[in-house]
Amino acid sequence: MALKCGIVGLPNVGKSTLFNCLSNAKAQAANFPFCTIEPNLGVITVPDERLAKLEELVKPERVLPTTVEIVDIAGLVKGASKGEGLGNKFLANIRETNAIIHVLRCFDDDNVVHVDGSVNPVRDKEIIDYELQIKDLESIDGKIKKVEKLSKTGNDKDAKKAFDVLMTFKNHLEAGKSARSAAVNVDDYKYVEDIHLLTIKPVVYVCNVDEASAKTGNKYVDAVKELVKGESAEVIVITAAMEAEITALETYDERQMFLSEMGLDQPGVNKLIKAAYRLLNLSTYFTAGVKEVRAWTITKGMTAPQAAGVIHTDFEKGFIKAEVIKYNDFISLGSEGACKEAGKLSIEGKEYIVGDGDVMHFRFNV
Repeated sequence: MALKCGIVGLPNVGKSTLFNCLSNAKAQAANFPFCTIEPNLGVITVPDERLAKLEELVKPERVLPTTVEIVDIAGLVKGASKGEGLGNKFLANIRETNAIIHVLRCFDDDNVVHVDGSVNPVRDKEIIDYELQIKDLESIDGKIKKVEKLSKTGNDKDAKKAFDVLMTFKNHLEAGKSARSAAVNVDDYKYVEDIHLLTIKPVVYVCNVDEASAKTGNKYVDAVKELVKGESAEVIVITAAMEAEITALETYDERQMFLSEMGLDQPGVNKLIKAAYRLLNLSTYFTAGVKEVRAWTITKGMTAPQAAGVIHTDFEKGFIKAEVIKYNDFISLGSEGACKEAGKLSIEGKEYIVGDGDVMHFRFNV
């Protein structure tokens, strides 16, 4: 399943540097606002140590990890919702993403210009939030006009429910809060699906810090964490400049040595991608054979036929059974054959809920 995350933030906070770390695509990174004019699109590999362990055991002809599309969206400014800067175009780019990676500058450096003249990630976050909220209010108001008359007739219960949900979002947005934190049941999000609210998207806040703060954070990070604790969001601390150095190293051993010297256990970009997965309620299952070991992304709670459909729609339509081996069993016993002999391969039907890390083979008929 396709997953797309959009990187947003004020100009010059490190978005393009981070994008370059995440992707093989190279966005222009320069010390001036609007250096990214068109949204850059990159495809990145989702880090998963389990895939490497399966490769060691199965020794397939090829290995295919799951991927995420990353869109580097040019910096928003005050007035973007009214078309300031390149606002309308950027906001349209955000609508197309599943999740938002919001980069906040959390470092002092007189050599790097800040578009508003000083470092204040709380203010910067509020600027971006305001512009997105204003755009969402426009969308909400437009839909309210369409359903209000129907809701007042009393005959259309669904229209009445839609109106109530829309008004909840409207009041929440007018209070300066993002739609994702509104007291609306997730099942009722269907009433706003067609207007693609920007602030309803899950968000990861990336605090771009200096090298000295990479491990512990700093006062700016603390302020961001305090500000967002009421949101269903994650805060990740990254030093974009250092991540660029890690990315430039040619071998895995060199990268690990660099991380060890910095007192870190993994690159910050790995933490970021995993955080996006958690926010979007995603998990991974594997197929493993001599031709190919592959990771597949699914939504948590998917049944076996739905998971099969991620490979091909025919697999879901003609689903018969699924052969399932738990990842830990596969690793401890060493092969599919050994798992069969030990009774660790189960045959599951249409009601089976796929677990994270399941190694699966589908039987189907078309």
